[in-house]
Amino acid sequence: MTNSSATVRAATSLDLVAVTALADAFYTGDGVAIDEQELGDNVATLLAWPSARVAVVDSGTGLLGYAVTTTGFGLENGHIAVLDDLFVTPTARRRGLAGRLIEDSAGWAAQRGCASLELVVAPDGRDVGHLFSYYLARGFHDDGRRLLSRQL
Repeated sequence: MTNSSATVRAATSLDLVAVTALADAFYTGDGVAIDEQELGDNVATLLAWPSARVAVVDSGTGLLGYAVTTTGFGLENGHIAVLDDLFVTPTARRRGLAGRLIEDSAGWAAQRGCASLELVVAPDGRDVGHLFSYYLARGFHDDGRRLLSRQL
């Protein structure tokens, strides 16, 4: 398969099972324990959420990857987008598909008036140095901030 034979498109409710399976592979591959029912419910919510885009790479015979982008608004930066998830199946990597998903996310965000597209690189106990280089080469910059979270 070439890069051009796969299509990047918005996921629909018909993609729910396939996107959930990709998301499960993404999280379990990173060693993150995930409740599959909750994951499926969250994918379904995002598919219907107007301030979210779930994009997929469709080979015509199956999905090869997905990206989830959401929007928000804050005082410092105004309207922003966050690339929450980006995953391409291991057998489809190094074909430019992740880059196409990033560009899709950026285009979607720009159409909604977002000033920036942000993402989080989470190490989860593994070396992610290559990811910094990958994202920097695609126009992202490291502003030195750290993401802190609190479970509610």
